[in-house]
Amino acid sequence: MKYTEDRPRGITGALEKVGIMRFLDRLSFRNKIFLGITAVVLVFGVLSAVFVSRIATSVMLGEIQKRGLNLAVSLAVRTADPLLALDFLRLKNMVDEVKESSDDIVYTFVQDQSGMVLSHTFKGGFPVNLKAANQVPPGAHEQIQLLDIGDGDSDTVTEERVYDFAVPVTISHERLGTVRVGLSQIKAHAAVRRLLFTIFGVSLGAGLVAVVLGTLYARTVTRRLDILRKSAEEMIKGNLEVQTGPVLTRNCWDIKDCKEGKCPAYGDVYHRCWTMPGTLCPECAPGGYQEKIETCKNCDIFRQNSGDEIQSLAEAFDVMALSLNRYIADLKEAERSLTRQQQVLKTVMESTPDLVSLQDRNLIYRAVNPAFRQYFAGNEPDLTEKSDADIFPPVQAAIIRREDQEILRTGVPLSKEILISKDNVKHWFHMVKVPVYDEDRIAGLLLTARDITEIKQYQEKLVQTVKMEQLGKLAGGVAHEINTPLGIILGYTQMLLEDLPQDVESHEYLQIIEKQTKICRRVVADLLGFSRQMESRMEEIDLNASIAEVVQLVRHPFKQNWIDIQTSLDPDVPPIIGDREKLKQVWINLLNNAFDAIGQDGAIWVKTRMCPRGNRVLVTVADTGAGITPQDLKKIFDPFFTTKAPGAGTGLGLSVSFGIIQGHQGTITALSPAPPQFLEQPESTGKSTGPGAVFLVELPVSREEPQEDECEEVWQARSLESLPVEPRG
Repeated sequence: MKYTEDRPRGITGALEKVGIMRFLDRLSFRNKIFLGITAVVLVFGVLSAVFVSRIATSVMLGEIQKRGLNLAVSLAVRTADPLLALDFLRLKNMVDEVKESSDDIVYTFVQDQSGMVLSHTFKGGFPVNLKAANQVPPGAHEQIQLLDIGDGDSDTVTEERVYDFAVPVTISHERLGTVRVGLSQIKAHAAVRRLLFTIFGVSLGAGLVAVVLGTLYARTVTRRLDILRKSAEEMIKGNLEVQTGPVLTRNCWDIKDCKEGKCPAYGDVYHRCWTMPGTLCPECAPGGYQEKIETCKNCDIFRQNSGDEIQSLAEAFDVMALSLNRYIADLKEAERSLTRQQQVLKTVMESTPDLVSLQDRNLIYRAVNPAFRQYFAGNEPDLTEKSDADIFPPVQAAIIRREDQEILRTGVPLSKEILISKDNVKHWFHMVKVPVYDEDRIAGLLLTARDITEIKQYQEKLVQTVKMEQLGKLAGGVAHEINTPLGIILGYTQMLLEDLPQDVESHEYLQIIEKQTKICRRVVADLLGFSRQMESRMEEIDLNASIAEVVQLVRHPFKQNWIDIQTSLDPDVPPIIGDREKLKQVWINLLNNAFDAIGQDGAIWVKTRMCPRGNRVLVTVADTGAGITPQDLKKIFDPFFTTKAPGAGTGLGLSVSFGIIQGHQGTITALSPAPPQFLEQPESTGKSTGPGAVFLVELPVSREEPQEDECEEVWQARSLESLPVEPRG
């Protein structure tokens, strides 16, 4: 984010025009602080003094007027009796006493009801202009006026001004006369001026002290800021080992009495412990500065060593320098790692037999690996800066361009198999094109193509194998259908042989028919054995004995690959109704699948138990093999689906097993990875473990009784989205 300085306006703009702002900008920061503090102190000192002086003047003058009024009221109360008795001597003494009580009282006199002066304090004669001045209106309690008084022996008015206080003398609401007291305005204002002088003096002294303290503060602040400036200059020069914060007198290991020498903060006097990651103090939160600082604010070490904002800024500056130093070191290490990865990627790209290319948004090739270049360009050294039209035939280039533009438009990857002829040799490729994103936009396309010609050949062989499988099933069906007619033919032939004499020519023909019929029956038996289409023989069988027989059969060959079979057969499992041989085929298929999934060095657990709810028995076969992917888990019961290499399996084992269990009115479910409750602890076997898989076979105890809820394990397995509930196909 970029910040720009706004154009100065108002007073600042006016100062800029006259050059004052440019002058201030050239001053040092210390002088700016000094001038700023001085200006602020002077302005606020003068304003405060003026404001206080006005208030003090108003208050003091009010107090003076209250004092004069109180003197007049007091004198009016005291003169009531002498005035009533016409005791002029007492009146004279009273007015003289009031006059002499303060030097700011200019005069005091008493008038009767008609206004005649009965007693006064003027020595040079009573000023006639005061007699009729400041008359108290009828019904009023006092009257105050600012008057000019004469010199006492003429009617001349002097420059002296007084506050005249007139208070009537009354007895029982009857007015007997008036008391007049005059206070000098000059002396009152002199007292006010003395107060103002004191206020301005104190303000000036406080301002000088503030300026001195501000100067010391500015020197302290600028000195610490100068340290920050010098540290910044060192960082610009590339020196990140700077120390800006002050050296602490007591460090964290001193305060905590810590002896943990492996702690990164131990012995480091230049950095604060709360800024260093990986500290070993038990109170410290894990992580870096951002994660630790909130916790460290409540630490005693932080409270003792933390300072003001400038110190915090200096410490943050040190953290920044330390972080930058580590970041640069990490960048250098990342650069070295990136260089190594580029070298590895280059080696992989050059050595991989897959065709790899990278195109930009304009479908121009930016990078191709040697396999791509050699296959499509032959001896041409470089295909970069070229398009599909420069490499492929026009028709094929147009098809490729339409596909690429669709990927750029929709962002949906393309995966398909293509057939390319080169030098009259056909090659199948599995091609994948995916969009390459730059943030939120498609920046290009990445192509990988793998030669799957050999896989295609295997697929053709597999298709042929499947055809043979289907042919075997067809042959089994045909054999099953003709088995009965052959039995009838053979039976009647043998009956005829018993009835005819041996010397009859027909007897020889019947022997030939018998012989050929037996040959046909043997062929039919072989076809039935090949197709495994045998009729079920339902009888009461011991399920545990059936499983134990199969386990005993495969235990020895499995042990040759260091695969242990552990059984946990519940003795309370009752006999069930089923086909003994077909169920053995299911157990053999499940054990062989577990054997193939483990490969070598593993364990298989076979368990039986009664379901707590329902008339059912549960058989689980769990292994520590490679497990089944979620994609394959949905298809494992499909006919001819197999994850084994071509020729290693037909994909019919689990499908046939499902059919057998379904014929027994049961269910079979798969789960991968195997939950722990179906396995023992790996340490108990000493075998390596993988994700594993478990097959859950649920069989009814009785085929006639109604079945209740399925087993809890089967219900939990069915609730998982990755598990197949019903087979496909």
